[in-house]
Amino acid sequence: MIRHTTSSVRWGLAGFTVTLCALAGIQAGAQAIAGHNSDAPVNYAADRIELQDRQNRVVLSGNVDIDQAGLRIRAARTQVNYTDAGSLKIQRILATGGVTVTRGTERAAGDVAVYDFNRRVITLAGNVHLNRAGDTLNGGRLVIDLKSGVSSVDGRAGGSSSVTGAVPGSGGGRVSGTFSVPKTK
Repeated sequence: MIRHTTSSVRWGLAGFTVTLCALAGIQAGAQAIAGHNSDAPVNYAADRIELQDRQNRVVLSGNVDIDQAGLRIRAARTQVNYTDAGSLKIQRILATGGVTVTRGTERAAGDVAVYDFNRRVITLAGNVHLNRAGDTLNGGRLVIDLKSGVSSVDGRAGGSSSVTGAVPGSGGGRVSGTFSVPKTK
């Protein structure tokens, strides 16, 4: 009986170790995005661009494609807020409608995304899906801190005051996913 218990503990520890390795793989992918140069120029394209000078913002709509040093944001609509003190400086991008954020082989998708240039944080909310090399995470909100390299996924869709227009209730309050397991010989 003791042998059976010891064997069960070993299998449990092995499974726990595999899970930790898979989580480390997802975190490493998020850190790849965290290595992003948020001081690089921002390139954009859209079907329609509207400059709202008095509000210090630009609204891009229709097949919006924004790229900054290999970090790409695609959405149906974005609002780019900026300051104008002699030269334009982007403060924040709010993207809505089928938002995807990609860099390298990592892809994150959600209903709403906010890229806060001052805090160097990207937040996706509502039906969030993170894919990296076969591993997936699903939840309500993904926060990527570009300075620290720490990323987190939780089940809350509208839990951040920095995300406006988030769709509450997506993700069901839980995080789920699939981790790839190395094949044994």
